Amino acid sequence: MPLVTTKDMFAKAYAGHYAIGAFNVNNMEMIQAIVEAANECKSPVILQVSAGARKYANPVYLRHLVQAAVETTDIPIAMHLDHGADFEICKASIDGGFTSVMIDASHFPYKENVEITKKVVEYAHDHGVVVEAELGQLAGIEDDVNVSADDAHYTRPEEVYDFATKTGIDSLAIAIGTSHGAYKFKPGQDPKLRLDILEEVGKRLPGFPIVLHGASSVPQDKVAIVNQFGGSMPNAIGIPESELRAAAKMAVCKINIDSDLRVSFTAALRKHLAENPSHFDPRQYLGDARVSMKEMVKHKIINVLGSEGKA
Repeated sequence: MPLVTTKDMFAKAYAGHYAIGAFNVNNMEMIQAIVEAANECKSPVILQVSAGARKYANPVYLRHLVQAAVETTDIPIAMHLDHGADFEICKASIDGGFTSVMIDASHFPYKENVEITKKVVEYAHDHGVVVEAELGQLAGIEDDVNVSADDAHYTRPEEVYDFATKTGIDSLAIAIGTSHGAYKFKPGQDPKLRLDILEEVGKRLPGFPIVLHGASSVPQDKVAIVNQFGGSMPNAIGIPESELRAAAKMAVCKINIDSDLRVSFTAALRKHLAENPSHFDPRQYLGDARVSMKEMVKHKIINVLGSEGKA
């Protein structure tokens, strides 16, 4: 099966009250872990590439690694640009074989966000590629995205219909309480999703796919392993997985997951090297990291996304 867009994925997810996992990829082992997990769960999957991944691995390498995954499985796979900063990056990704791109102009004034997004949509649709955009801003840090708590703001439901209509986007990322990065909420805080905003957005855009960024929930058992073997990650709390599952049963059709994967990968790698200091073969410690990450992806598919068996 060739790479697909998210259009059919999202239509089925909306009707079936589940979400598709959009997992960030940076190297071969991560792609293998994600795709093997999705294949075993018979789940469609989105492999997404951030600005940091483009710099680290080169989009050409990543595209061919994703193509290898496509050739070795029969599940629907979309390749998505995460947080495209401008038209040029989105255009390069479209020309380079991505089937989905995100243009993130949410930090600009509303009118400018519309203008930039519309330009990307026109080019993408002419090339058979779908477009995600964002209204509202999440706090936190992820690669080139850095938004302070003071600058973050919830999505305004009264803007979503106008924005979607004027731009022609295919999906919309909204801010309802999630945050980028691993260091989310401090112990003692009570992180919750603004499901009331999500409900209102769904009423104003019936049947329209909604996206949640910053939805990793930070596995504390993995953080403890990282710290046990020389790490210094602070305790942090993410949005409860039960709330993410509730959002997936509403209008949310795509949930981005990154930090959970990184922490799982790093925990296994640190543990392996600490317990086997004589090992120098990357296949040994990266193999353990891949298994750990695969288990995390399967957990998300089954317990958070609800996309098991939907391929």
